[in-house]
Amino acid sequence: MALEPTEDSDKIKLGVPQSTDASAVNLLIQNSPPLDTNSLYCNLLQTSHFANTAIVAKLNDQVVGFVSGYIKPEQPDTYFLWQVVVGEQARGRGLAKHMITALFERDNFRDVHWLETTITPDNTASQRLFKSLASDWQASIDVQVFFDKHAHFAGQHESEELYRIGPLQR
Repeated sequence: MALEPTEDSDKIKLGVPQSTDASAVNLLIQNSPPLDTNSLYCNLLQTSHFANTAIVAKLNDQVVGFVSGYIKPEQPDTYFLWQVVVGEQARGRGLAKHMITALFERDNFRDVHWLETTITPDNTASQRLFKSLASDWQASIDVQVFFDKHAHFAGQHESEELYRIGPLQR
């Protein structure tokens, strides 16, 4: 999947994140509501311990996109996507989908046939993204409450619905 053409689309570079990207990732997430913010330490771990299951997008050496997640240890055919973020300056060109697609093209994803993520019911942008990916991959989507607003978040956070997409046809 290619990026939507803009004057600087060809300047966006995707790669494996480095721990030195963590502070920029942290700031990008902070500046992208309604995303839940993580501690900088969490982003350091994502860009080091989980770098091979994450991807960073840079424009002129500035972080403009990031996807974090992991291959589930108890289900090695399933990738759990923790968070996807695209900075304001890079929105509207399909970068989120491009990053996720690029992740799944890596050798270490060869045996991954399912994508899981959680989305709040009011996050229609994320819902559209993952429904579009499922369509592109000719995969089904199963949606169910994963973490309940009251049972898990004591009413302090919206419920998180688990989107399970697959099996992936790549």
